[in-house]
Amino acid sequence: MKRLSEFVKERRKEVNLTQEEFADRAGVALTVVRKIEQGKTNLNMNKVNLVLCMFGHELAPAKSKDLNK
Repeated sequence: MKRLSEFVKERRKEVNLTQEEFADRAGVALTVVRKIEQGKTNLNMNKVNLVLCMFGHELAPAKSKDLNK
C-alpha cells in the first residue's frame, strides 16, 4: 500500500502542477499540501480529503475489527 505522501506527490506531478497550483485548485493552503507530501502525521482529515477529492478518493475512519479482515 502506498503512503499518502507518495500518492499525493506522484499524482500531483502526473497532472503537472506545482504544490502552489495544486493547493489553489484543491482549495487548501499551500502548507497543507507540503505537510501531506512531507509525510507529517498531524493533519486535518477534512483538508486531506479536499486534496484526495482531486483524485476521486477520500479517507474515512476505520474500525479496528475491519482492519483485521
